[in-house]
Amino acid sequence: MTALKYGKFEMPEKIKSEEVSSTFARFVVEPFERGIGHTIGTALRRIMLTSLEAPAIVSVRIEGVPHEYMAIEGIVQDMTHIVLNLKCALLRRLSLQEGEHPREIKLLTTSLDITDEMIEKGGGSYKVTLKDLLRDSGYELVNPDHHIFTVTKPMTRRVDLRIGNGRGYVASERQTGFETQVDEIVIDSAFSPVRLVNYYVENTRVGQDTDYDRLILEVTTDGRVTPVEALNFASQILILHFQAFESLKAHVLSFDRGEVSVNRDREEILQKLALRINEIELSVRSTNCLENASIETIGELVVMPEIEMLRFRNFGKKSLTEIKQKLDDLGLSLGMDLGKYGINRDNIKQVIAAYLQEKAGSSEV
Repeated sequence: MTALKYGKFEMPEKIKSEEVSSTFARFVVEPFERGIGHTIGTALRRIMLTSLEAPAIVSVRIEGVPHEYMAIEGIVQDMTHIVLNLKCALLRRLSLQEGEHPREIKLLTTSLDITDEMIEKGGGSYKVTLKDLLRDSGYELVNPDHHIFTVTKPMTRRVDLRIGNGRGYVASERQTGFETQVDEIVIDSAFSPVRLVNYYVENTRVGQDTDYDRLILEVTTDGRVTPVEALNFASQILILHFQAFESLKAHVLSFDRGEVSVNRDREEILQKLALRINEIELSVRSTNCLENASIETIGELVVMPEIEMLRFRNFGKKSLTEIKQKLDDLGLSLGMDLGKYGINRDNIKQVIAAYLQEKAGSSEV
């Protein structure tokens, strides 16, 4: 098998996460070669919306209720409304027990005992929530207080719920993998934990070129997986499917890792390191603190460890957060290791001075 040498592809060094919560996150990934941003954004979006798995309720059986088109004595909602409420139950479970199949459907039984005291305490009714039906189920309840039905008379009823893992949306008539019991009502299940994925591609700079791609992904989930997990799972699913094309490999591609561009990378980072502190628009308080510490350039700032910054007089966490954000915007951080460029804390001032002198000399020519 012959080897072919390919030129360098610009690749992201890290993924920047913004506004991260349990249900929403914005990811910024750069740089990509022109056109790659749309290719990757489209693929990740489609996989996240169609191929991620999560638990959902697939059937319900309430003792004494033969079908879903009936009212239940002592319960405000009819069975149709109860089924609709069960469809909105959000369950989370990522790890399986040893020997457990990922598509195994579990039958969970709860004896629901509603007493006079519980009804009186609720002002004449008791609201049955998801946590009443799935206590000790082994699942994490994303919305444990989700209302299922309201009881107005004391009762003791057995409630059976079947829970399974799946993908996408599965209608009740397409549910498989179990035999229904008498009076069991099979329901539609929304397994997909991702609600919305938007992606945008913008231009970004690499050296002097400005036509590279910056990929921005906005991921919204329902809480059964986090946005970070959704992106991670989707990338692994894509990698799995691309492995099917390994059998077609006629040549091994060897990619240039960019050794020839080290000088260009060094030039690019020196441009940032040579910036003076007053050029990045810090607050007056932060600027004064850095001046008192005799830090004049960005280079002198980034070689300082974060813990040492806090030792400066009148320098607090608010100033530290502001500085870290400004450096992050430049693709830099506190305590950076610049060893591959031959730069360290001891020679940073000399390197910047030599760079500025060289730059001034070349501009005069």
